[in-house]
Amino acid sequence: MHILVIGAAGMIGRKLAQRLAQDGALMERDITALTLADVVPADAPAGFAGKVSIETLDLSEPEAANRMIASRPDVIFHLAAIVSGEAELDFEKGYKINLDGTRHLFEAIRIAHMADGYRPRLVFTSSIAIAGAPLPFPIPDDFHATPLTSYGTQKAICELLLSDYSRKGYFDGLGIRLPTICIRPGKPNKAASGFFSNILREPLVGQEAVLPVSEDLRHWHASPRSAVGFLMHGAIIDLERVGPRRNLSMPGLSATVGEQIEALRRIAGDKAVRLIRREPDEMIMRICAGWPSGFEATRARALGFTAESSFDEIIRVHIEDELGGTL
Repeated sequence: MHILVIGAAGMIGRKLAQRLAQDGALMERDITALTLADVVPADAPAGFAGKVSIETLDLSEPEAANRMIASRPDVIFHLAAIVSGEAELDFEKGYKINLDGTRHLFEAIRIAHMADGYRPRLVFTSSIAIAGAPLPFPIPDDFHATPLTSYGTQKAICELLLSDYSRKGYFDGLGIRLPTICIRPGKPNKAASGFFSNILREPLVGQEAVLPVSEDLRHWHASPRSAVGFLMHGAIIDLERVGPRRNLSMPGLSATVGEQIEALRRIAGDKAVRLIRREPDEMIMRICAGWPSGFEATRARALGFTAESSFDEIIRVHIEDELGGTL
């Protein structure tokens, strides 16, 4: 089996590639080749016995998609995107990468399908940003898309395209709406949601972090470990059970910022909590005000997708996976 990961240099892409290498098989078939594509070179995962190809390219360029599918990968994980804050600040860049890049990929697969019957499984990372206020709590699976940001709009359009291309039989697509991933390892990025991770990640290693919103802000979260699990499960699930509505809201944990902080206090103590500095940011608060605070995720749970049930668990996953298991 040949697997293509687009966005392989990103945090989730790296973890996904390592999980694929570790498992060595998918759908009871050995993984013999991995193609890792991104705008910067991705790292080859450790311990993989098969062939690894590193592609450095920009998916928003029309010919890039043709290059990536030339070898006809069996499964495609499409993770590439610019994040919410950057997409909001740079309108043209957001649409070029998040929408045009995805459309180029879908079109390349469609044309290949028409030529030789190529029909891969395609797992696309969408976002809970497709839902915007006013919102019920929790949000049911049949709630319509109401994005209030450019990023959310781009993801919602891609969801519609994925369903239509799948309906026509060009590929077997599944869109998974990721919760905000917390705690993200590494350095802060330009995502408007980055502070959810920052206020835990930095204090856990004795560094200050900035909180730009109120502690009563409620949001929907899952760990990087869960995100990789969603992708892996999405690649093997029987799509007949999913039906024509190919985009699923993933399970997660609804928690306030204050509840995050209290979980940090239980695990790392008052000293860690004192490292959080309150600095209100009007743009971040405006963006966050329209975000969803929780989903039913009934369909996804019934199909076998799972996530954490407490913020203590999310923090412990980060300590195990990123800090060697101890503080």
